[in-house]
Amino acid sequence: MTKLRASDGAVLGTFNVGKAPGGVVFDGKEIWVTNEDSNNVMRLRPSDGAVLETVTVGTLPLQVTSEGANIWVTNGRSDSVSKLKK
Repeated sequence: MTKLRASDGAVLGTFNVGKAPGGVVFDGKEIWVTNEDSNNVMRLRPSDGAVLETVTVGTLPLQVTSEGANIWVTNGRSDSVSKLKK
């Protein structure tokens, strides 16, 4: 995953987040990234990309979103949705 400066697109950092990263969401505090080939979601600190937590979810996690209280992940091959507490 690459962190870019919004004003000019300059690269500020590149961070390893697992195999086949797909969906990404910022919940107002942290960044969540799905890893399709690892069947997990990683929670990252935005300032430096440090991995704070790795959570196993269903098979082939694709999209991720937050309504403010939880993180929701669609799992393509499990035909399921995972609900993670923030």
